[in-house]
Amino acid sequence: MVLASLLIAVAAYLLGSIPAGYLLVRLFCHQDIRTFGSGNIGATNVLRSGGKGLGAATFLLDVLKGAAAVYLGALAAAQWMPTAPARNVEALAALCAVIGHMFPVWLHFRGGKGVATGFGVFLVAAPTAALCAIATFALVLLITRYVSLASILGAASFPFFAWALVQGDRPPFFIAVQFAIPFLIIAKHRQNIRRLFTGQESRFGAHSRKTGTA
Repeated sequence: MVLASLLIAVAAYLLGSIPAGYLLVRLFCHQDIRTFGSGNIGATNVLRSGGKGLGAATFLLDVLKGAAAVYLGALAAAQWMPTAPARNVEALAALCAVIGHMFPVWLHFRGGKGVATGFGVFLVAAPTAALCAIATFALVLLITRYVSLASILGAASFPFFAWALVQGDRPPFFIAVQFAIPFLIIAKHRQNIRRLFTGQESRFGAHSRKTGTA
């Protein structure tokens, strides 16, 4: 069981570590997204620096890789360790996929902030709560036009939605990961939080700066 868990964790990390935004901008623009805007490889910076199409594609691929990591991890666990709690395996794959996105080995451990990938992993592990959290993100973005604030509040809302809406068995590790991933996402936004407090954060649609918000 330990070996199977390790293999699932490594596979989820590697899947999550695929730098979709970096690869798309390299392929279609022949540029390094890390040299534009905020230097982030996530969908917001790609959208600002590489165009709407590439930004949307980055978001979709980041969501899909997170969802795939959890789904495939659960399938593998059903074959290799059928007695293990399924939700613990999903939580393990979810956590490793998000860590892979945030700290990809291919880019010297400098990755994205995990919003899209976090949404993807929970879209499989806790779909109703994930949809409520992304709705919170969309509402905050619509009202404030701050992507960072929407990301922070969307992530912060997820554990509460999960606590209220997830049905069935909820082992401790599964619950812990529901809090750990939002915490990591919020921690990745620490510079954005500073800029929000000082009034220096850029709103969505504004001209991006080198120290932008993506």
